[in-house]
This record gives sequence, structure tokens and C-alpha cells, in this order.
Amino acid sequence: MVFRISFLLIILLAGAAGLAPARFGAAVDGLLAGMLANTGWLYLLVVFATLVFMLYLAFGSLGELRIGGEDAEPRFSYGSWLAMLFAAGMGIGLVFWGAAEPLSHYLNPPEGLQPASMPAARAAMRYAYFHWGLHPWAIYALIGLAMAWFQYNRRGRGQLSDLLQPVLGRHHRGWAGRCVDIAAVVATAIGVATTLGFGALQIVAGLRTVFGTPAGTGMQLAVIAVAFVLYMASSLSGVERGIKWLSSFNLALAALLMLVVLALGPTAFLFDVFTNALGDYLDRLVGMSLRMSPFSGSAWVSEWTIFYWAWWISWAPFVGTFIARVSYGRTIREFVTGTVLAPSLVGFAWFAVFGGTTLWQQLFATDLQPVLEGGYQDVLFAVFAQLPGSTLLSVLAVVLLVVFFITSADSAVLVLASMSSEQAGDPPPLRRLAWGAAIAVVAAALLLAGGLDALQGLVTISALPFALLLVLVILALYRTLAHARAVRRRRAQALRHALEHWVYGPHRTRGPAPPPYSRE
Repeated sequence: MVFRISFLLIILLAGAAGLAPARFGAAVDGLLAGMLANTGWLYLLVVFATLVFMLYLAFGSLGELRIGGEDAEPRFSYGSWLAMLFAAGMGIGLVFWGAAEPLSHYLNPPEGLQPASMPAARAAMRYAYFHWGLHPWAIYALIGLAMAWFQYNRRGRGQLSDLLQPVLGRHHRGWAGRCVDIAAVVATAIGVATTLGFGALQIVAGLRTVFGTPAGTGMQLAVIAVAFVLYMASSLSGVERGIKWLSSFNLALAALLMLVVLALGPTAFLFDVFTNALGDYLDRLVGMSLRMSPFSGSAWVSEWTIFYWAWWISWAPFVGTFIARVSYGRTIREFVTGTVLAPSLVGFAWFAVFGGTTLWQQLFATDLQPVLEGGYQDVLFAVFAQLPGSTLLSVLAVVLLVVFFITSADSAVLVLASMSSEQAGDPPPLRRLAWGAAIAVVAAALLLAGGLDALQGLVTISALPFALLLVLVILALYRTLAHARAVRRRRAQALRHALEHWVYGPHRTRGPAPPPYSRE
């Protein structure tokens, strides 16, 4: 039922966007305006609460618990694990926004700052860190940890509805649970299609820069079609082969591109940007996390922060499920550190290099505002044009985008097929093929319906139910982990009592016998 209904909804959505793009775009704009006017604050509160909860898990006593049980051992090395997390979680987005977002914030800054000023430059880097730092990875980590715990420690099916069993009881397998699973699959497909749309736009921009190819909608659709063949081949090869190898290759290529730009660009300036922006970000983290603009009426927070929070939430079922599949054997403290802190530091370094280089060029070398007005996807290649070896840099960026496109999509195909299956384990190939075709069609239809505006609007709307679902997941996960900690302590007490009984004899044990315990 979950597969049939969710797949039908996705096909209907793609048909509406492709056959009546103007009417579809107008409907999305109307729904988006009403939602932002009344519920934008909800996104901020829920995401901030998620970050606080994950930090509590990382540094509290619950962090000692292990996914899969006390004797579980990780299936992937640290390097492969982190590479797959990074490639599935943010790959295309970092390349797309790494140069464009700081430039946009500098020219159109938040907080009522004067455009193109020094305070605007500092705010540009601070908010880039904010949008791509701890908050999004905390959302991913929450769903990933909950999915992993319920699947490996409580023998769940690997579906989102299983996470609500401590709250809903047996109803998590009834109609309420099915509605949650259907909504998760639909939102995930929309979120993944949004990211693939971004990737297609920038791949086309890169091909035009390097090879002079046309940059119209037809070329974007051709890129999606070619990528479909590639990511389906990777997905059908499984996690152990295609996805793992491509993720490791892509992380190495991303590191190479970042180091080359760091060496060719204003190196000392970029290190200063990294440290200054990191300190500024940590100093104002709470204020930015809860900032709305009720007095000025500015739409900046809605257009940027709330869109990002909605984007991350819509991606959370997909990335969380994928993280759960590859995180067996990790302790909770190790899991949160690896999925929140480590990727955030990589993202900070990425924005310091690419965003810092862009701002340096805007301040001291050339005016990039006309490029930005022509499209976010062109900014990165305009920045490369001012550096030595610009053609090589553009080629590396296009290859990086293509592989990120494939690694994001092949992971998404695997996860969507798993989320829409009743049985745990690897889903059948035909179901993967169906979802691979579906997300390609949705990405193409949304591009036809209005490009970035349609993509951003739809993903913000689809994420609203999951902002509420995150709250229930926090409550359910805390209740489950607290019970597991109590069981673990009772077992330790029972073992200690048994040892004392053996050493001192039955009449000289220290303290009363511990209460009986239940299985975890």
C-alpha cells in the first residue's frame, strides 16, 4: 500500500507540474505564502530543539549505548563511513551554493545591514556557516539514529512509522503508521528531486563554460536522462560496491578541488575568513537559530533560513535512512560526533574557501553582481575564470557535480525502495528502478514548471508535516534510549552481584539483589 499510494502521488505531482506549469507554479506560490506567514516560527523552534537534543545525546550518559547491541562491530571504516555520509547528505548543494550564497548575502544582507558593506561581508559568511553547519546535520542525525536504533536494536522493519511505536503503540502498524510512511516517501522524493534539479542546472552551466554547449531546458533534461542511467547502475550494484566506491572517490575529488582553490586563491585571506566566521558563528548561534523579523517585515529569513530548514527536513527521511544502513556498530556518541560535528567542520572549510574567494574577488578584483543576477549556478564558474587554470578547475567541478549527482540519487533510490517495502533488507531491483525513474521525472517536471522558484516552494511546503514529526521522534527516541540505559545498568548490577556472590559466598554479598530486568 505504501509503495502504490506514494508512487501514484509522485506521478500525479509530476504530471501536474509538467502539463500545467503556470497554474502549478501559481498554486505553489499561494500555498507557500500562507504557510510562511503562519508557521515559519515552527521550523526555527523544532530545528533548534533537535540540535540541543543531539548535543545532549553526544555528551550525556546515553552516548555510551551502541547501535546493534554491546557486541556489534562497525561494517565500514571511518573513512568510508564519513565519505558516504557527506556524499549523501550535502554533495550537490555545497558545490551549488558554496560560492553563490555568501555573495548573495553580501549584496542582499540580513538583519537590516547595508548591502556591500564590511558588516554585510561578515554576516554573509556567518549565515553560510549557519545554514550548512550544525543544524542540518542534527536533523539528519536524529532520524538516522532513530532509524538505526529501532532497526538494529529493536528488530524494526526500517520504516519511519517504527520510530513512533513508543508514542503510538500498536497503531504504528495501522493506518496512522502507513500515513506517516507515505508522507515520508513523498517528501523524500520531492526533496531529492529538488537537489537533482539544482545539480542539473549547475552541470549545464559548467558544460557551457567548458565546452560551449547550450544551456536551455532541453540540455537540462538531457543531463537528467544521462544521470538516470548512471545512478541506476550504481544503485543496482549495492552499498558495498558502487555507492561506497563513488562516495570515497567524490570526497577525494572534492578535497582536491578545495585545496587547489585554496592554493591558487588568496590563501592567507581565506584562513582569516575561516577563523573569523567560525568564531562569529559560535558566538551568535542561539540568536540566529531563533531569529525572525516581525518588526521589519523582511522576507529574508523566509527565503533563506526557513527554506533551508524545510529542505533539510524533507531530506531527513532519505539521509537518515541511509545513515542508519551504514552506521551499524557505532556508539551513540561516536554516531553524533561523526554525523554532526565532523561534516559541519568540512562544510565550514568548504564555504571559507569558495565563499571567501568569491567575496575577495567582489571586494578587490571584479564585480560579480551581474553574474549572480543571471543565475546562482553561474557564480562558481565566474569565480574560476579569475583564477589560474580556470578551465581545469571548471572541468573538475563538473566531474564533481556529476558524481555527487550520482551518489545522491543512487542512495535515494535505495532508500525510497526500502521505505516503501514492508520487509527489511535490500529491496528488489524493479522497485529501485521504479523510484529511480520517478525522481528523474519529478526533477524534470519541476524544472519545466518554473526552475528554482518551483523547486524551493514545493520542498518548503512538503516539509511542514515533518517539522511536527521531528518532535514526536525526539520524545520516542529519548524514551527508548532511557529504557535501554536502565536495562544496561541493571545488567551491570546483576553481573556485579553475581561476582560478589562468587567471591564472598551467598551470606556475604554486598547489598540486596538487583530487580529483575527485561530484554532490551
